[in-house]
Amino acid sequence: MHLDPDFSELTYGDCRPRSIPVRNLQKGDFIVFYAGLRSISQEHNLIYALIGFYSVDEVLQAGSIPKERWNQNAHTRRKDSANDTVVRAIPGPSGRLLKCIPIGEYRRRAYRVLPGVLSAWGGISVKDGYLQRSGRLPSFIEPAVFLDWFSKQDVTLIKENNP
Repeated sequence: MHLDPDFSELTYGDCRPRSIPVRNLQKGDFIVFYAGLRSISQEHNLIYALIGFYSVDEVLQAGSIPKERWNQNAHTRRKDSANDTVVRAIPGPSGRLLKCIPIGEYRRRAYRVLPGVLSAWGGISVKDGYLQRSGRLPSFIEPAVFLDWFSKQDVTLIKENNP
């Protein structure tokens, strides 16, 4: 099974071109995971929400990871993945959110970060908070502002995947 991120192992892997900005992360940097989730109360609307947070421990090329750790990320088990990037997160301040944080809405024919949330974060690198899947990972314009906002959300992080 290809789980990425793998919250039970606190890893995340990706391949080019999406992995290019990930390769530049340093210990203590962070990655935020979001997903489009199907609403149980509305038939056609998705709920875009934060689902996970990693404080980076190390960033490795998949090909450099020893065989005894291959089970910790899907990118070490794939054929032709030696150049893929794998991030290992610091236990404790990293994991899946026990309860997701809704952050998006459908407007201007796409899913986007809510304007108030976008402002509270200090902005992201994509136009008007565009959230739909893309080859370019969005980044925070002001990471410290996002971290301040996130610290006020009273989240519980767990080291496990969805059942």
